[in-house]
Amino acid sequence: MLARDDKDSLKRTPLYDLHVALGGKMVPFAGYDMPVQYPAGVLKEHLHTRSSAGLFDVSHMGQIRLLPKSGRIEDAARALERLVPQDIVAIAPGRQRYAQFTNAEGGLLDDLMVANFGNHLFLVVNAACKEQDEAHLRANLSGDCVIEHLADRALIALQGPKAEAALAKLCAEAPAMKFMDAGPHRVAGLDCFVSRSGYTGEDGFEISVPAADAERLAKTLLENPDVMPIGLGARDSLRLEAGLCLYGHDIDTTTTPVEAALEWSVQKTRRTGGARAGGFPGAEKILAHFDDGASRRRVGLLAQGRAPVREGALLFADSAGGEPVGKVTSGGFGPSLNAPVAMGYVPTSQSALGTQIFAEVRGQRLPLTVAAMPFVKNTYKR
Repeated sequence: MLARDDKDSLKRTPLYDLHVALGGKMVPFAGYDMPVQYPAGVLKEHLHTRSSAGLFDVSHMGQIRLLPKSGRIEDAARALERLVPQDIVAIAPGRQRYAQFTNAEGGLLDDLMVANFGNHLFLVVNAACKEQDEAHLRANLSGDCVIEHLADRALIALQGPKAEAALAKLCAEAPAMKFMDAGPHRVAGLDCFVSRSGYTGEDGFEISVPAADAERLAKTLLENPDVMPIGLGARDSLRLEAGLCLYGHDIDTTTTPVEAALEWSVQKTRRTGGARAGGFPGAEKILAHFDDGASRRRVGLLAQGRAPVREGALLFADSAGGEPVGKVTSGGFGPSLNAPVAMGYVPTSQSALGTQIFAEVRGQRLPLTVAAMPFVKNTYKR
C-alpha cells in the first residue's frame, strides 16, 4: 500500500475524474494514478477489446515534437538517426515507425514511435522514461532541432475490431487510414493527431487530443455501446498475447534489438554497408549481433498446464538440477487463448520453436514450450 504522502504525489492524467466516475480501481503506475480495471473486470475488458472496441487512457505517455531548425524534415530525421538504429529518413509524410533509443553498449534506453508530420517529427515515448528521453534529445539534438514537450495534450487509444466504425462517426478520414498511418485529423470537431496503431494486436487508433478536450472526447466515444473503458490490467494481457514488449520488463538497457527479437525494426539501410549503416549508439555491438548472432533471445512460452508462469520465474533446460538458463520477463493468463502465456530469454541454442524449457514455480519445475509469437493473430489493417 502507498502511504498517503506517496499517493498524493502521484500525477493525474486529464481523464482522472472520468476514471473515478466510471468506477475505475486506481493504482500507481509510472508515477501516475491510473485505472487498473473498471467494474466489469480485467477478463471482460480484455475479451471486449478483442470482440468489439476498448478505450484506453495512455495520457501518461510522453509526446514530443522535433522541429528542424533548417526547416527541412530530412535534417530532423538524420539528426534522430544519431540516437536510434532505425531508418527515419525513409518515413514518408503521414507515416510512423517503431524505434528504440540505444546506449553505448547496444542496450535499449526506451522504445518509441516516430511519425513524420510533414514539417516536423512527432514522437511518443514511454511514461517512465519520458523525462530522461527528453533530456537525451536535448543533449544530443538541440543543435539541429527545436525539442518541444507537448505537456498540454492527452493520449487515448481506441482498440478492437469495431474501433474503425466507432471513430468513423467522429472522423470521416479514419476508414481510409492504414496501419501505421499518422497525422493531424479533426475528431469530433477537435484538432487531433491520429495514428492507426496501438499495443493490443488489434486494429485501432491512438488519438492525441488537447488535454482540455480529452474528457469530452472520451465521453463521446463511450456513448457508443460498442466502446468500453479498459484499464491497465487488460492492456497488459492484450499486449502479452500480441507478443509485444513492455519496456523495463522484456527490454531494458541490458538487451539489444537482436536479443529482444526486434531485428525486423532495424532497416537494412542502417545495418549493411552504405553511408547510413551504423552511426547510432552501440552500433558495433548491435551490428555484430546481426552478423554473428546473440547468445540469448526473447521467445514466446506456452505452459502445458493451467498455472500462469509470472515475471521473474527462472528457466531451466532440465526438469531437475542444473543452473538457470534464463528467466521469464512477462507472464500471465491469456483470456483469448484460455491458457497461460509468457515471454522470456533463453540461450539462442534453445530458442527454436518446440523446444522444451522448465520454469521454477513454487519449488516445482513446470514444462514450457517455446512458441511462435504473437500468441493471438494480429488484425492490423494493412
